[in-house]
Amino acid sequence: MTGHHMGDQTTKPGLLLVSHLPDSLVGRLRERFDCHLLADLDAAGLAAPAPRLRGMVATGESVVSRALMERLPALEMISVLGVGYDGIDMAAARERGVVVAHTPGLSTDDIADFALALLLAAARQVVGADRFVRSGGWATGRFPMTRRVSGARLGIVGLGRIGRAVATRAQAFGMDIAYTGRTPKDDVAYQWYDDALTLAASVDFLVVCASGGADTRALIDSEVLAALGPTGVLVNIARGSIVDEDALVDALREGTILAAGLDVFCHEPHVAHGLLALDNVVLTPHMASTTGATVQ
Repeated sequence: MTGHHMGDQTTKPGLLLVSHLPDSLVGRLRERFDCHLLADLDAAGLAAPAPRLRGMVATGESVVSRALMERLPALEMISVLGVGYDGIDMAAARERGVVVAHTPGLSTDDIADFALALLLAAARQVVGADRFVRSGGWATGRFPMTRRVSGARLGIVGLGRIGRAVATRAQAFGMDIAYTGRTPKDDVAYQWYDDALTLAASVDFLVVCASGGADTRALIDSEVLAALGPTGVLVNIARGSIVDEDALVDALREGTILAAGLDVFCHEPHVAHGLLALDNVVLTPHMASTTGATVQ
């Protein structure tokens, strides 16, 4: 590398990419920034560019600890592509004067679309049916009957932007909508329940749209799943931490609930082996918000 090019690199602000990002986006970032991918760096590898790293690009699944921030003395900003920032140590960011930005509103429609996609896929067994066709099962038998969606009762956990967008779509399916959240909203006619357990007992489908963090950790536990019942379907496009994953594995395995559709997990990108072994759950890689339009 000539000295001239070297100069170009160091005049670009240094960026740390905390999670894997779409190639097209990384290409655009590299045009303006000196980019370093955290996954490629060991401690020594990070130490070299650390004094020049002024920004960080994260996603909803990123974990940015106090310890990581302490290794980046020049850090000014953490930009999260997504709505949730519960993986970021906000207290540490405040103490260090680091700005944390996120993108609420941008991906609302995409996430709500995907919630319906998972709901339909889980209830109507789209993924299993695809396997059935590919494996030649259709030639020798019929696929089992699946669960009707239209006209069913839908419960939404967290009626924020995304929860409302899910409700709007569900109305087109003639679904009866109820929700739970910290307080009832006075601008909607949907039935409010004051906790997830009561809500689950009164609906067929439960869609988790709440924000992550300590307040909602394991909110959907074995009791809530039992209340949802053997014909019930759970969808989570919010945060893995909101659902007690062990309880969910048991509920799916034992038929306590019928099925689930999950885009988020407790320890991403690692998915519990118990979930991987079950065919009544649809698993996707935290992709609800990742459309070309939203990333752009």
